[in-house]
Amino acid sequence: MRDVSVEDARARMLALARATSVEAVSLDEALGRTLAETITAIRDQPPFQASAMDGWAVKAADAIEGAALIQIGESAAGKTFEGTLQPGTTVRIFTGAPVPKGADAVVIQENTRREGEAVVIEQAATTGGNIRGAGGDFKQGAVLLEPGVRLDPWRLSLAAAAGRASLAVAVRPRVAILSTGDEIVPPGGDPGPFQIFNSGGPALAAMVRRWGGEAVVLHPASDNADQIASAVAAQDCDVVVTIGGASVGDHDLVKPALAKLGLTLAFESLKMRPGKPTSFGTLTDGRRVLGLPGNPASAMACAELFLRPLLAAMQGRDPALPMVTARLTSALSANGPREHWMRASLANDGGVLTVTPFGDQDSSLVTVFAKADALLRRPAGADEAAAGDSVEVLALDRL
Repeated sequence: MRDVSVEDARARMLALARATSVEAVSLDEALGRTLAETITAIRDQPPFQASAMDGWAVKAADAIEGAALIQIGESAAGKTFEGTLQPGTTVRIFTGAPVPKGADAVVIQENTRREGEAVVIEQAATTGGNIRGAGGDFKQGAVLLEPGVRLDPWRLSLAAAAGRASLAVAVRPRVAILSTGDEIVPPGGDPGPFQIFNSGGPALAAMVRRWGGEAVVLHPASDNADQIASAVAAQDCDVVVTIGGASVGDHDLVKPALAKLGLTLAFESLKMRPGKPTSFGTLTDGRRVLGLPGNPASAMACAELFLRPLLAAMQGRDPALPMVTARLTSALSANGPREHWMRASLANDGGVLTVTPFGDQDSSLVTVFAKADALLRRPAGADEAAAGDSVEVLALDRL
């Protein structure tokens, strides 16, 4: 279980991912949630032939250049002309309005002029011109949305177009985040001369919420195994994320503390940097535990690689990381025996995606991660890479 590869560790973790339950929410509450049902069209959209423009509904055979047609009515959105168009006549029509019976084209108003009671056609109509066919957007019975998609405004619009007022979605995973260590204090607190503010907890909480979960940041636990165990035991959640105390020093007490709660590990260290002491396991009560390193940058990098896919899988989404290929802007030396995920910056150079790793990859530097919008993957034992070479990159979910 030690020095497991990133790929193997993620597979072990996802094999233990437990799906959350399902609940119904209104459209107003569904933004960002994960759909847990299939949305099928109950009727055609639009359910009738509709005008694509403001203008005049006509018979194309009548609407030749110079023809004078007599208006016999009007068709507006939500209210159609009840009669049938006869030769030599026309109906005023507006965008989205039903096309009257007998009409097979719409002449836009810019291509006509009024002469008394007549409408004179200045540009001949074509059959079907400016008409949206019934079912042009989607047909009755069509599958519009599949389970597992994240509901953004455009997908919510599609669900609304299908007449849905509520949707079945995955319940948000509840994630408790516990930062450990006597050296950290909450932001806004009063740090001693040898203490630092807790930056990892707030960052991880924001990531959890961004990825669809509910996060609660527990008060930092001191280097005391009983206190750590008590803090975790008291929290109602699906996943426990610990930050720090995960290595092998005398003050690294997370694993011994959680052993009191029946922790069974799937892996306890990784063959990667940053983030070697990352671990994952299950408590006796079924809660999953992801142990992250104490350095904030290490914790955030490992959260991208592990917490992000874990929360996706729990909500029924595809847990695969959205890797892309980019070209290096500068050379890289050969990599060592551990997979290296380097903080980097992406750019578009004339349609070509390029990536520039930051020079200082120290795992404690929050400033570097705040500038980064990608993690550049260097496989274990990778040879030197030259500027212009293609590399694998994980684009970060930045606003």
